[in-house]
Amino acid sequence: MVNLLGAGDEILRLVERSVTSDVHVRGNEITITGAPADNALAERLFNELLELIEKGETLTTDAVRRTVGMLEQGGTERPAEVLTLNILSRRGRTIRPKTLGQKTYVDSIDANTIVFGIGPAGTGKTYLAMAKAVQALQAKQVSRIILTRPAVEAGERLGFLPGTLNEKIDPYLRPLYDALHDMLDPESIPKLMAAGTIEVAPLAYMRGRTLNDAFIILDEAQNTTPEQMKMFLTRLGFGSKIVVTGDVTQVDLPGGTASGLRVVREILVNVEDVHFAQLSSADVVRHRLVGEIVDAYARWDERENQQEQGVHAVPGRTAQGGRAGRRR
Repeated sequence: MVNLLGAGDEILRLVERSVTSDVHVRGNEITITGAPADNALAERLFNELLELIEKGETLTTDAVRRTVGMLEQGGTERPAEVLTLNILSRRGRTIRPKTLGQKTYVDSIDANTIVFGIGPAGTGKTYLAMAKAVQALQAKQVSRIILTRPAVEAGERLGFLPGTLNEKIDPYLRPLYDALHDMLDPESIPKLMAAGTIEVAPLAYMRGRTLNDAFIILDEAQNTTPEQMKMFLTRLGFGSKIVVTGDVTQVDLPGGTASGLRVVREILVNVEDVHFAQLSSADVVRHRLVGEIVDAYARWDERENQQEQGVHAVPGRTAQGGRAGRRR
């Protein structure tokens, strides 16, 4: 009961705020009072939390919030199974999905040769893909990992950066190195890179290659052109797997340039063994505010598009329907 209710009844208070039913605790007995549907949700919540405890987990308020969110979404996946699916463990730290969307994404990587992970910042698209890549390497399912990103400012601005070509490109690849350090012993990474077991390179370096027996990740794919996306996908060799990640709302390409990630879904939607995993603000695993910020920007973008359509639909009138002209 101490584990279930939390220090100072912290978890109990969060549960009470999260369900409509009244929750009463006396000794080792919990009583739920309310409408049948509300009681059923509260009972499921307590059952999932108890199963997490039985599996050796220490309950946190974050785990409770995610469990409530998954139960409210419905679906067949049990939150306790989602939150205890271990992908990778290192020095007592375990990498695992934290939302239903992330669990679906991870499962799709196991089941398909090419997976597109599309969603806003903070949803774990790249991090989980890299964890699956390291897992596959350790299980000897592949012989190497290839991580790549487009260097968006590959023209004038990149040219003015000091240093060699590798030093100029390094800032674009730094997030991939940071994730690797979370998943592998830092001392082993230079050796693995020197041996070619792990390769981190800009997208331009992929041209002309056939990548066999590899786990290949293309990050920030919204900044590829359609031609670059086609070039990358056709590098796929035998025994390999590709994961492409990106956020179509954060395209940094020059104005008028189409994003390869936006058009590829229309092109490959019916191709077998290719899966598109869509993550949303509900899958954000950064600070709680990040999900709210993502939703706020989405609403703002929708309003702006509606206003633009209103202006174009009625020439000579404003988006509010009044006639455009000088103010008096």
